Amino acid sequence: MTLGRHNPVRTILMAALMATSLASFGAGTGTSLIPNGDFEPGQNGSAADVWKGENLSVEKEEDGNHFLRLKSPEPGKMVMVYIPVAIAPGTKALEVSYRARSEGIKVGKQSWFDGRIILNFKDAQKKIVGSPNPPTFQGTRKDWKTGSMKLLVPAGAVTLEVMPSLFQVAAGTLDLDDLRVTAMSDADAEAMIAAIAAAAKKKAEQAALVALDLALPPVTPELKVAGTQVVTADVKALWLQGLSVDSMQWGTGDNILWSMRVAVNDWHANVIRLAVHDTFWFGRGKGQAPGTEEAYRKSVDQAVQFAAAKGIYLVLDLHQFGAPMPEHVEFWKSAAARYKNNPAVLFELFNEPHGISWQVWRDGGNLKSPENKSTDVNPTENTEKQAGENSVGMQAMVDAVRATGAKNILVIGALDWAYDLTGIVNGYALDDRGGNGIMYVSHIYPWKSGWQEKVLVAAAKHPVIITEVGCPADYSGFQFIPPPQQYPLDGWAEDVIAFMQTNKLHWTGFSFHPRCGPQIILDWDYNPTPYWGVYVKAALGGKTFELKKMR
Repeated sequence: MTLGRHNPVRTILMAALMATSLASFGAGTGTSLIPNGDFEPGQNGSAADVWKGENLSVEKEEDGNHFLRLKSPEPGKMVMVYIPVAIAPGTKALEVSYRARSEGIKVGKQSWFDGRIILNFKDAQKKIVGSPNPPTFQGTRKDWKTGSMKLLVPAGAVTLEVMPSLFQVAAGTLDLDDLRVTAMSDADAEAMIAAIAAAAKKKAEQAALVALDLALPPVTPELKVAGTQVVTADVKALWLQGLSVDSMQWGTGDNILWSMRVAVNDWHANVIRLAVHDTFWFGRGKGQAPGTEEAYRKSVDQAVQFAAAKGIYLVLDLHQFGAPMPEHVEFWKSAAARYKNNPAVLFELFNEPHGISWQVWRDGGNLKSPENKSTDVNPTENTEKQAGENSVGMQAMVDAVRATGAKNILVIGALDWAYDLTGIVNGYALDDRGGNGIMYVSHIYPWKSGWQEKVLVAAAKHPVIITEVGCPADYSGFQFIPPPQQYPLDGWAEDVIAFMQTNKLHWTGFSFHPRCGPQIILDWDYNPTPYWGVYVKAALGGKTFELKKMR
């Protein structure tokens, strides 16, 4: 993305580096062209003289280290420093490296309005000839994190613009240190080019295999709820065990079909949970290009088609938080009509309800009324804000689906971030309106306790599916969990899988994406994480775990 593309009203704070930054450097020297990239005084002039501008400063830590600080003065303001780096003729690739930390960076009006190091290549006429994906920063990370990226130099590029920024964020502070740009050796550049070519070939081969799967006829049998079980048309009980394939809740999706193929063929999943978002479905998503909503829907179509061809099930998850609202009914009127009575598709009506009473959860009501609110036992898990004042309630969502003629099984989460199912057995169960039945949802993570009273109480009367379950390596990436609820992780992964196995709870492990935590996989080669993925893969492969401790 380029600075001028959306023509934002902004304050641009440029560093006065034009003269010194345009000196060329030779390929393979290992010397950074950026002067004062470590922001220490006395090197190529004073760092304070070089990096100037309103709302940013060069700060000093107790140990004497200096660093650059960019601070948002008000929502929507652009804060930026700028340096053009000249590229010597013959340079094939560059490496950009840095250290960064953040404090309270809140995304602005668009999904890309965050902290980022914008990188633009330009030719001799100052036209942009390539804009690499920038390193981005959100939220709070108190410890310094080292990052780097390697960039192939486009043909004709003579300059790389490096622009650390708070790009119209709602709030926040970004600290940067040791910012470097160096030329890679020719050998390293050639290896990088070869790796990119190999990746493109691999992607083409994967697409060809997926195309063969998509050409197969649908074979998934229809499911219905029967007591506490789900059964096929010939009344054979089925135990759904699988994976949550994420990314369409925040964008157009990453490797969706290939991930599903790996999940089925290599991990032996018989159900996939696909998270989607109503705003992208209708072309209103943050950062979504105009007119791309039908392409988004067709991506979901392909996921449904793939599941049906492979004889598995797809849980279509509307990945929203808080309380069901009119726009969520609008989504289900559209999606349910599109996939009604498709045997492969189950509808998860709403990802994680929270902060509302059981009465509002079922019947709707005014969200401003004190009696309609509830205090969640579990911690706030994200910063999403509830828009609107009046919830329609979950029963209205059920009714909207059934009004389309869709009998698909409904998958429905209850309160406290879809963990607490107690209300289901205390008078708030939903009316299915003549469909194939309802499965109730719980989400289980290590900071949630009371498996017996919160989950099994409902499983005794209804089929329960755990559509999110995951174990992080540690709590460093989950700082929203208060210390009293940072329960020990030792043995948790084995115990939660054993809990689901012992009680025949249906489940989809979270998350089959290397950047969505708790991660099941380390990378796009689908290597399992040692703290969670290895247990998930073993369980899907048939291993039985021993339940040593209820939580």
